[in-house]
Amino acid sequence: MNPTINLLKSHRSIRKFTDEPVSQEIVDELILCGQAAATSSNVQAVTAVQIHDSDKRETLAKLAGGQPYVASAAAFFVYCADMNRPKYACEKQGGDFSPGMTEHFIIATVDVALAAQNTVVAAESLGLGICYIGGLRNNPVEVSELLELPEHVYPVFGLCIGHPAQDPEVKPRMPIEAVLMYDKYDASIFDNSVSLYDDTVREYYKSRTSGKKDSTWSQEMKALVGKESRPHMSSFLKGRGFLKK
Repeated sequence: MNPTINLLKSHRSIRKFTDEPVSQEIVDELILCGQAAATSSNVQAVTAVQIHDSDKRETLAKLAGGQPYVASAAAFFVYCADMNRPKYACEKQGGDFSPGMTEHFIIATVDVALAAQNTVVAAESLGLGICYIGGLRNNPVEVSELLELPEHVYPVFGLCIGHPAQDPEVKPRMPIEAVLMYDKYDASIFDNSVSLYDDTVREYYKSRTSGKKDSTWSQEMKALVGKESRPHMSSFLKGRGFLKK
């Protein structure tokens, strides 16, 4: 294939970083790469808050469930879905902003994911490592207060960027047969494809942990989606001005 495809297929989450800094010049270029991502109707509903303050970093690490790399990575960002800026532009032109639209929530959240992933690919192309931090949604109210986020803005996830101090294996993904369907949705393929993937994941964990972890993808999904997951997010998002219509 080509270097871009090889880079995309070699992604790993990095959770240990060296002390080597990442210059602000590079950070700015990475954010510009994120801005170049597709955005629905040019809304550009993304704000990335770079956290320099060490005390805030430590607090965010704790709010994310005790993830020390939030504090130790060379650069850390909180990626926010931001309908406050489009609201400002609308009102500047004499319009009346229509708050709480579910479609706006989808647009902003998707925009954040696309922009962040562009930034990630750019960072990895420079030999940097990254780790997304969804754990910030454990305590979204506290994160929002810490960063002074206004209404119509919510923290979607954090992003660590730095120089890797580890070289983990690439985690295997679901077989393509399970995710690429033709002309209709066909769940009958799951019996075979999920079973094969469970075997692959079990061997991956055994290899990565020297036999200390014995688990499959299905077992992990039972633990994850077999219970409520962050039920506080519904009321939090409505309180931020999202998901009302």
